[in-house]
Amino acid sequence: MDKTRRMTEDRILANRGLLTAELRTSHLERPLSEAIRKLHESNDIILIFGASAVADENDILPAAIIAAGGTVHHIGMPVDPGNLLILAELGGKPVIGAPGCARSPKENGFDWVLNRLMAGLPVVRHDIVTMGVGGLLMEIPARPQLRDPLPEKAPAQVAIAMLAAGQSTRMMGANKLLATFDGVPLIRRSAIAAIEADGSPVIAVLGHMADQCRNALKGLDVVIAHNADYASGLASSLQCAIRHVPSMAEGALIMLADMPALSAEHLQQLVREFQNAGGQSVVRATFAGKRGNPAILPRVLFDEVFTLTGDVGARHLIEREDVPIIDVELGEAAVLDVDTREGLHATGGILPTL
Repeated sequence: MDKTRRMTEDRILANRGLLTAELRTSHLERPLSEAIRKLHESNDIILIFGASAVADENDILPAAIIAAGGTVHHIGMPVDPGNLLILAELGGKPVIGAPGCARSPKENGFDWVLNRLMAGLPVVRHDIVTMGVGGLLMEIPARPQLRDPLPEKAPAQVAIAMLAAGQSTRMMGANKLLATFDGVPLIRRSAIAAIEADGSPVIAVLGHMADQCRNALKGLDVVIAHNADYASGLASSLQCAIRHVPSMAEGALIMLADMPALSAEHLQQLVREFQNAGGQSVVRATFAGKRGNPAILPRVLFDEVFTLTGDVGARHLIEREDVPIIDVELGEAAVLDVDTREGLHATGGILPTL
């Protein structure tokens, strides 16, 4: 709900407006209708975010609007995302039941209506219906649309970004990425898996002990991306990786360099799922149904990576409501990393002598 408020306030400020108040109620008709009446007294537009999607005209949101004395003009939009918007009014003031995608900063059908209303333009049922002509429509693998088949296109290209800039703070001065497994440094082992998985290209984000890590990668076909701000946390490495993804790539597979059980076959499995879904979905590795690493970010999320700060990964971007997620079971390899000396030794790693 806090994120919803932030996104809504950004949209309103962009239209030179002011978010005056917020009421959080139970998802029940009576408390919602009372909140609508209260906000109606001193505001020009009322926005309602429900706890679940609207199913029909008798659902909680439209029923509460009517109970408050309002009129529901139309439910639904012929655009996606945004197809579950409610257009209503109370006492001559617009009342909008927002679709779930209005929580996202990406443009959607909700923007098309809110921008018009805040510009003082009337929006009626006919306007909503005609938005479907040349309208906003995204392919959603989980909800395919029946339409004219598109010509086949080449499989989506995927860059593989290996994050290897961390400081190994729990290794008491050693760099875990330089630990050897069967005589091969862990960072080099991870890079070889990415190369064998046909990353286009393979990007190695370096920071801490960059010279030593670069030497461990010598002779491999990788793009070196130096993160000078690596000490600020994971977000800066993600941003560094995305800056080096070529324009023709439709996705970026983000892998951590300290996961010794990940193989080229695991990475190829994730890439295939991404390509089969048309290059528009997040693909995430899991173990026993629990989220793990790596994950593939579609290009639609790239810009939002630059909103992250500190030691924060892309988890909340991945779990947005408007980008479908495909989970791929990889077994223990999806969660096995080497953050401690004990963990590293247990997986067969040998730290370099300091």
